[in-house]
Amino acid sequence: MPIATVNPATGQTLKTFDELTEAGIDARLSKAVDAFGAHRSTSFEDRASALRHAAEILEAEKNELGPLVTLEMGKPIGAAIAEVEKCALGCRYYADNGASMLADQIVAAQNGQSRIAFHPIGVVLAVMPWNFPFWQVFRFAAPALMAGNVCVLKHSSNVPQCALAIEDVIRRAGFTEDAFQTLLVGSAAVEGIIADPRIAAVTLTGSEGAGRSVAAVAGRHLKKTVLELGGSDPFVVMPSADLGNAVTVAVKARMINNGQSCIAAKRFIVHSSIYDDFLLQFVERVKGLVVGDPMAETTEVGPLATAGIRDDLVLQVRKTVSLGARVLCGGEPADGPGFYYKPTVLVDIPESSPADDEELFGPVASVWRAGDIDDAIRIANGTRFGLGASAWTNDKAEQERFISDLEAGLVFINGMVASEPALPFGGIKRSGYGRELGEFGIREFVNIKTVRIAP
Repeated sequence: MPIATVNPATGQTLKTFDELTEAGIDARLSKAVDAFGAHRSTSFEDRASALRHAAEILEAEKNELGPLVTLEMGKPIGAAIAEVEKCALGCRYYADNGASMLADQIVAAQNGQSRIAFHPIGVVLAVMPWNFPFWQVFRFAAPALMAGNVCVLKHSSNVPQCALAIEDVIRRAGFTEDAFQTLLVGSAAVEGIIADPRIAAVTLTGSEGAGRSVAAVAGRHLKKTVLELGGSDPFVVMPSADLGNAVTVAVKARMINNGQSCIAAKRFIVHSSIYDDFLLQFVERVKGLVVGDPMAETTEVGPLATAGIRDDLVLQVRKTVSLGARVLCGGEPADGPGFYYKPTVLVDIPESSPADDEELFGPVASVWRAGDIDDAIRIANGTRFGLGASAWTNDKAEQERFISDLEAGLVFINGMVASEPALPFGGIKRSGYGRELGEFGIREFVNIKTVRIAP
């Protein structure tokens, strides 16, 4: 894939970029090593000040940065601006809390003194996706920089201007020179960068295949990795739920970011006693969504990010239908230019069909009927993924059962799964390992050092 800005609303290539040469990569990694030597010696107060300045820049320039996100990957403009604002929130969270999270912990000892220290480890490579081109980067970069590490970013090749804009924001915020650098390279260069001894660790957000590849290379070189991969999140609705609210949130949870979110609800599992009522309301809401130009404030669903993503979704839906599923609305790409796909609802999902065991990355909802709570949990857990899960019930016993038995890194009761700076984010099973955000996220890329001073 060339490094280029292609407007997904029109299919038009707007700008192309030259890929860094091997010499260019080498020069930037050398700068990163030098930057680490300087950045690690800065105080928490200095790092926090730079993070707060980054937040101020993001908020002041959100109306310029948001449209850049929309232009490159098709996110509706209101959501794009909100994404930039969320990055500012993440920066402030770690500015306010990072120092206490990494403060030495005193451990009681009979003789001498013992403590646990948290020290930065060096240059961390981030391989980031296009679907939340600002937030995915800042939720890694804010804690990494606060901890004293430095960052090099290999962003997705279809959002190069977002990648360069992030580098510019962090540079202007006042961090150590070259503490954050963007590498405009294709995926073929990633293996060599991971193998380079100047890289201490790697974090990736992306597909299961990309995670396997990065983990394999990093494993050969014994380097720490954090992987946030795909999801096929269940959204379970039980009879005691507020049905109207559940339907409203279900539509938002599936169609957020044009359906292109790892934590979007993708599999709707509804108790048989309310199945027909839920489905009737849900389909009507999906049919009523406004599909159009993502730059228009009234648009609710924009295009998919690339032609390839749209074409993959077309094949997944067609195969699912050919195996026996029914289409209640949508089910095909939209006419005209751009990479649009009609908001879709599928029912009667066959076992082993793409909608059953793959991640559908677009505005397609798959609905199942469950006989009881045991059946609902069985269907919910019947996937190789384990990122997020949402369960809707006002029965306290059912709530605790879902919290205990749903196989996911995040469980939300009567709410939509979302990432928040204070809460650890990540999955289990094929959804990856490690955590971002919260106290656990900032400690992923530090040396947790035991210190013992004898009397």
